[in-house]
Amino acid sequence: MVYIAATVLLLPGSILTLGAGFVFGVLLGWVLVSVASTLGATAAFLVGRHLARGWVSRQIEGNVRFKAIDEGVAREGWKIVGLTRLSPVFPFNLLNYAFGVTRVSLRDYVLASWIGMMPGTLMYVYLGSLAGDLATLGVGQRARTPAEWALYVFGLAATVAVTIYVTRLARGALRKRIDN
Repeated sequence: MVYIAATVLLLPGSILTLGAGFVFGVLLGWVLVSVASTLGATAAFLVGRHLARGWVSRQIEGNVRFKAIDEGVAREGWKIVGLTRLSPVFPFNLLNYAFGVTRVSLRDYVLASWIGMMPGTLMYVYLGSLAGDLATLGVGQRARTPAEWALYVFGLAATVAVTIYVTRLARGALRKRIDN
């Protein structure tokens, strides 16, 4: 509920995502944040579409980037939503409201948002879990072997590399779709 409310209130979710990794670990944290961020994004989308349409329209009026996204959404809604979710160039919280004034369907928005947010969510949850493991060093828990730490570092590097790679692919694909 906290994550959903934070999303609707335009508060950054990255700290909550890191915290979920710290408290719940990678797998459970990823599942919880994935569900909560999708529900929060959907709630903000619906508020933007039905309750705050005029305010949202005024906030994005004149924004050239959003105008291009809106035109792309009219042609290929779910693809544009998914690509913007993969790219950190676009602010997550504002997009939730902004997509509410586009012609994308709720179904396409929810599915593309959920899938598109997964890589970034996994990276932040992983970072949070790693911070949790580092915080408990030498606090009476079983010491991790050098091989386990090597796997943690490798996993972190792989997660960051994949996220950067996917982000670059998404940015290029989004630019190509919007320019067409």
